[in-house]
Amino acid sequence: MMVLHHSPTSPYVRKVIVLLDEAGQSDTVRLAHATGTPVDPGTMPVGANPLGKIPALERPDGCTLYDSRVITRYLATLTPKGAPDFYPDGPRLWEVLTLESTADGIVDAAILMRYETALRPAEQQSSAWIEGQWGKVSRALDALESRWMAHLAGPLGMGHIAVGCALGYVDFRHDERNWRAGRPALAAWYESFAQRPSMLATVPA
Repeated sequence: MMVLHHSPTSPYVRKVIVLLDEAGQSDTVRLAHATGTPVDPGTMPVGANPLGKIPALERPDGCTLYDSRVITRYLATLTPKGAPDFYPDGPRLWEVLTLESTADGIVDAAILMRYETALRPAEQQSSAWIEGQWGKVSRALDALESRWMAHLAGPLGMGHIAVGCALGYVDFRHDERNWRAGRPALAAWYESFAQRPSMLATVPA
């Protein structure tokens, strides 16, 4: 059985678990809890992933995979017939990959904002840094609202999951920013997507 090193608050981990749920493959992976920060690896699986990051997927028949996009791409190759086509062939693949990258960029910036306030003493925190990261999030959300709603209205793919998990993380850590303001289409899409059983089962807390 594969082992997924995880934390229930990680949006990158959530992407993987939601994919497994949507593909009906949750029973193929055992979860191993890990915690840590950039300044203290804690119980992060540094033996499996020298970068000390999660998710990391240990396989019985190959190297450990890490980076959520590597893991989800691999797991998508194992999905049984009838499961969603998370990474479709043809031109649509480039849309899926770009949308997933956009969502992960939102998460990257939102996590850096979190680290700035959670890990640095108040006197060392940079409001310019925090606002610079939020600028990235805000521009990406605007792009989703203006350019990507037609794609998000289409068949379930990895881009949908990545965006859903990214928006969930912004709600979790930066709810006071009110990302929904001025983005009614994206807000309505997320309200619906967040009700999927796979999303409800993985809400960070």
